[in-house]
Amino acid sequence: MPRATSPRTRSVLAALRRLGLLVALVVTVRYAWLHETRHPVRFAGEPAHELTVRPGQSAEAIGEQLHSLRLVGHPAIFRALVLFRGDGARLKAGEYLLDGTLSLDGIVDKLVRGETARYDVTFPEGRTFEEMAELATVKGVDRAAFRQAALDPTPIQDLDAEATNLEGYLFPDTYDVTRRPDAKRLVARMVERFRAVVEPLRARLQERELNLRQLVTLASIVELETGQTEERARIAAVFLNRLQNGMPLQTDPTVIYALRLAGRWDGNIRKEDLLIDSPYNTYRHPGLPPGPIASPGREALLAVIEPAVTKDLYFVSRNDGTHEFSESLAEHERAVTRYQRRPGGS
Repeated sequence: MPRATSPRTRSVLAALRRLGLLVALVVTVRYAWLHETRHPVRFAGEPAHELTVRPGQSAEAIGEQLHSLRLVGHPAIFRALVLFRGDGARLKAGEYLLDGTLSLDGIVDKLVRGETARYDVTFPEGRTFEEMAELATVKGVDRAAFRQAALDPTPIQDLDAEATNLEGYLFPDTYDVTRRPDAKRLVARMVERFRAVVEPLRARLQERELNLRQLVTLASIVELETGQTEERARIAAVFLNRLQNGMPLQTDPTVIYALRLAGRWDGNIRKEDLLIDSPYNTYRHPGLPPGPIASPGREALLAVIEPAVTKDLYFVSRNDGTHEFSESLAEHERAVTRYQRRPGGS
C-alpha cells in the first residue's frame, strides 16, 4: 500500500509545479518576444513598404501602421518594444522606405536614426531654372514652389547685387531628396553648392577683369556652345578675345534665351530670329548679355578663368559635336563653306 504524501511534500510539489509553469511561461513569452522583435518581419526581394511618421506621432499609432502593413502582430508589441528600449522620444518623423530584410528591432533602429527614404534628382549643366523646375517635378517637387524660390535673388545678392533671380546660380548636380522634397530647401542647397564650387575661383577673377556675374554669364554661354570638355577653354578664349576687341559675341544660345523670354522659342532658330529686339541678343548688342542664360558647371566656369592661349575669334560646328576654330574672318568663311554649306548652295 503506497505511503501517503505528507502535507509538506505536497506543498513542495505544488510549488515546484507553479515554478515550472512560471519558467515555461517566461520561456514562452521570451521566445515570443524575441520572435516578434528580432525575427525578420520582411525579407530581401519583397516589395518595399512605405511608412510615414508624422511629427509627434505616438509609438502606438506607428505600431498601428506597421500592423496594417502586416509587419507586427499587434500594435501594442511595437509600443512595448519602443518603451523597453527607451526610444519613445527618439523616433524621427519622415517618410521611410522599409526594404530588404528587417526585424521589428531593425525598423525601430531606422526610425531612431531617421533613415528616411532618399531619392536622387539630377540637374544637367546648361539648364535654365525653368527647365530645372520641370526636371524637379519628376521627383515630386512642386514646380510652382521651385519657380517661386528661384525667382528670389536674396540668397545670392551678397555675391551679385544685380541679380533679379537665381538664373545661373543653381548649381547643376545630383541631389538626394526625400519623397516629397521641399522646393525652397532644394533651391537653397543648389545655391550652397554653387557657392562651394565658385569660392576657390573668385580670387582669380581679377586676372580676367571680370566680376562674378560676368563670369557666370560667360560660362553659361560656353556651357551651351559645346558639350566637349576639351573645347571649353578654347570657346571661352574666342569670346574673351572678341570682348577685348570690341566685337559682338554673336552667339545663338543668347538669342534662344531671348526667344524663350518672349515666348517665341519652338526649338528652331531662324535668320529672322537674329533680329529679335532683346538685350540678350548678342547679334544686335555688343558685350555680354545682362546675365546668365543657364546654369554652368564647374568645367565651364573654370574654362573662363583658364581660357586657352589663342588668337581665335571664330568657330563653326563640324556637325559632329566639335568645332573648327579660326583667327580671321576669311578662314572662318572657308570653314563655314566646308561644314555648313552644301555644294552649290548658299
